Amino acid sequence: MVEGHPLLSPKKAFGQNFLVQRSAIDTILREALASPALGLLEIGPGPGTLTEGLLVDGRPVWAMDLDPEAIALLAARFGGLSHFHLLQGDAVRAALPEGDSWSVVGNLPYNAATPILTRFLLEPIPWERLVFMFQLEVGQKILGRPGTKEFGPLSVLSQLCCRVTRLMKLGPGAFRPSPKVDSVVLRFDPHPDAPDYATRTTLLDLLHRSFAHRRKTLANNWQGFVDAGTTLEILKSLKLPSQVRAEAVPVETWRELLKRVQDLERGKIATEVSG
Repeated sequence: MVEGHPLLSPKKAFGQNFLVQRSAIDTILREALASPALGLLEIGPGPGTLTEGLLVDGRPVWAMDLDPEAIALLAARFGGLSHFHLLQGDAVRAALPEGDSWSVVGNLPYNAATPILTRFLLEPIPWERLVFMFQLEVGQKILGRPGTKEFGPLSVLSQLCCRVTRLMKLGPGAFRPSPKVDSVVLRFDPHPDAPDYATRTTLLDLLHRSFAHRRKTLANNWQGFVDAGTTLEILKSLKLPSQVRAEAVPVETWRELLKRVQDLERGKIATEVSG
């Protein structure tokens, strides 16, 4: 037993901080269950606080956790229910259950939250809604606006792929043990105009290159990737200043920037083939 939670000992290695604030639990459940998805998937269920509420809904519930102690506890608590299914594994890379559509919920471990979200954005997983808990700093990056220090690759990818809604901010007292940072719960709904999955991976590569050195201009970060004259032509065609930095480029403009770069690459390939 640890402070505030009699069922499971939190383990630092798994980044476990268990949510205990009832109002937050109720909000997360309400938002996740409002999705019409056919199945419910929980990432990092821990002692099963959210799991219990998800099971009341009646839809199939899959719970994935890396902690073998949590898996054993969940099996003992809910294993007798026919619509409950357990998976032990790392949500960053382990195979996910097959299904037609998912509402996904998770009090994500802070040390794996970004790669877990990125997986759901880059892979063709048929989710209808994500309701995820993040460290506040990560949530601010997801919601980052152009021209701010929070704005970066995760902001652009998330906002092009999803409609992101901030549901609530939580202080350390909402968890046991209490973390040293604030947290935020975000809801992700698929954007109807989201790029296809192949484009998303290419876009993320371009974003990482463009934000590699934040104080440098986009043209400088693209050196060795696109020649300087072509870069300036691309920027001019999109009405962007020649000295623009990546953090100042609007979210929707990144879609057009990628298209210009891809057109350039296709032109090079065509030239090489014809030559």
